[in-house]
Amino acid sequence: MFPSTSPEAGRESWPAEPHAGPAAAATRAPRTGPATTDGDRRERGGPRRARRTGEPARKSEDEVDEPEEEVVPPVEVHRQLALTIAGFAALLGVGLVLGAQTSGPGHRLPFAFIVFGVQLLFVLAWTMAMRPPALLVVAGISAGVAALADVAAVRSDIAGLAPLGYLAVGGFVAAVLGQLVRRVDRVRVTDSLGATLLIVVGVVAFGTLIVLSRIPAGTQAITVCLTASGVALTVARLTDAVLPWPRLAPQVPRGAAGVVAGAMVGTLTSALLGSYLVAPFTPTRAAVIGLVAAVTAVLADLAVGYAEAGRLMAGEPPTMWVARHMQGPLGGFALAAPAAYAMCMLFL
Repeated sequence: MFPSTSPEAGRESWPAEPHAGPAAAATRAPRTGPATTDGDRRERGGPRRARRTGEPARKSEDEVDEPEEEVVPPVEVHRQLALTIAGFAALLGVGLVLGAQTSGPGHRLPFAFIVFGVQLLFVLAWTMAMRPPALLVVAGISAGVAALADVAAVRSDIAGLAPLGYLAVGGFVAAVLGQLVRRVDRVRVTDSLGATLLIVVGVVAFGTLIVLSRIPAGTQAITVCLTASGVALTVARLTDAVLPWPRLAPQVPRGAAGVVAGAMVGTLTSALLGSYLVAPFTPTRAAVIGLVAAVTAVLADLAVGYAEAGRLMAGEPPTMWVARHMQGPLGGFALAAPAAYAMCMLFL
């Protein structure tokens, strides 16, 4: 029988050239063309990606498209609102200055009642604007601390700030404990510690005016510092109503011109008052303490505007309209009061 396949099918064909040995490798003709190394060789097994005409192989790092910054439109400045706030700051300053003139040895109660009324306005405005947990508890404790601070400032044997400091610490601790009572408020206590501290310390700061009225030349220092602060706040807001430029931030309806003009006019006013007051006041000393009080009040008012803009950008709902706009001047006078006490101790 014959096999099913040919005997030549499984046999290897003879190579056309002899087996490549050492001698054959030596006699092989060299290749023509540029020499390549192993590192320069490219793999040609996969498909190539078609390159568009005129398109570079790879974009450089400088050519990478960067996202454009979002342009935030500036907040509109309401002239009528700025004028209203300026009027409120002027009335508040006049009330405190005239109240200080009624103070005398053995007659501290009239000024204490005026200060207590301003403290209640401060508690109302700041609690409604910042809305800490357990709002009614914080407001009630702050009002009680304000009353106790005024009593301590009037009836203490030595005119000093130690009783007010103890009351501020005790009031802050009581307000925090009041927020920890309910579970709903307990979650937000950590985030609201700063707001609670500002409210309690702010009402106590007004009590330093009563302590200052018991010090020699303290009533005159109150007149100079609070007049400078009131003029600075009023001029700053009036300037914002006319020329809110240059804008300090798009989200804050305030201008740098108002801040600078308010501080300068307030300092000038204090220097003029110093030329009419008796010793130890001089125009130079009055200008220095007036400058500190005016700058402190204006910057506190500006900081309140930034805080309100931050709350709105964070998505929090806007607070009561009246409280929101009373917050700035009240905060300015609250910070100017201890500044006046410190400058009186240092320069007078």
